[in-house]
Amino acid sequence: MTYETIVHTVNTAFAEEFEVAPEKLLPEAHIKNDLGLDSLDIVDMIIVLEQAFNFKLQDRSAVANITTLGELYDFISKLQDLHA
Repeated sequence: MTYETIVHTVNTAFAEEFEVAPEKLLPEAHIKNDLGLDSLDIVDMIIVLEQAFNFKLQDRSAVANITTLGELYDFISKLQDLHA
């Protein structure tokens, strides 16, 4: 899976599941401050992304350190590399 596909899939999930306007979905966007997700949304986000990318996060606490969309893209990219 290409990095561009990861970006597109994550952005689509945010737009559809959390009703985030597409123009806000930038790599530097802060997930909580800019996109408005709270801690319950983060749990939902993990589930949505696990389904979208067909993997299970063994360490969900690792996601707690992710603050921007760019960091999330990179995190998923590294997970994809591990499962390739």
